[in-house]
Amino acid sequence: MIRKTVPNVAEALSGVKDGMTFMLGGFGLCGIPENAIAELVKLNVTDVTCISNNAGVDDFGLGLLLQKKQIKKMISSYVGENDEFERQMLSGELDVELIPQGTLAERCRAAQGGFPAFYTPAGYGTEVAEGKETREFNGKMYVLEHAFQADFAFVKAWKGDEAGNLIFKGTARNFNPCMCGAAKITVAEVEELVPAGTLDPNQIHIPGIFVQRIFQGEKYEKRIEQRTVRQKA
Repeated sequence: MIRKTVPNVAEALSGVKDGMTFMLGGFGLCGIPENAIAELVKLNVTDVTCISNNAGVDDFGLGLLLQKKQIKKMISSYVGENDEFERQMLSGELDVELIPQGTLAERCRAAQGGFPAFYTPAGYGTEVAEGKETREFNGKMYVLEHAFQADFAFVKAWKGDEAGNLIFKGTARNFNPCMCGAAKITVAEVEELVPAGTLDPNQIHIPGIFVQRIFQGEKYEKRIEQRTVRQKA
């Protein structure tokens, strides 16, 4: 068995450099790789391209990198609740590629599976399709989309073992699983790291072959992006 464990986040991010392309899992603020993001802020890497569903909020998640102007380009499906993301996009400070959410997931999955490209009907006839190859299949038009090419994928799981097998929880299953193995190096941070053989094989979402490094995360905030509570009677 190949042990994928590293002692800390600093070693997990060994090899990260300026100008690289990163995938970051999660949906909103749920399931984001908080430790990896904090380390990227600490390393002060610049001119990076980030592939993520959104960019967190102003003072959390990828918003921390945006605040320090570390991100050159964002590839995501929506701006979300991040005012700084919106400001930098509208001012032209930040290069932004907004793509349909399903296409974002499939471009990750294509990279994961080793497929260079695929056709999708999403975006045909809109700005999304400008400059891209289109083709008709069975009377319907499709747009050719290419798989992402990333240097690192940073994902966050609920549980993982020393062999890199991962279990995700709830909404954290959005984008985290399809980013595993979709970059040259996949780094997984987990809330609970257990010995190999501990996890029930039937519960594993991602096998360890898709993960190169895994470490025990710490001090997770798990913020709620929009808190909604029932009013008192």
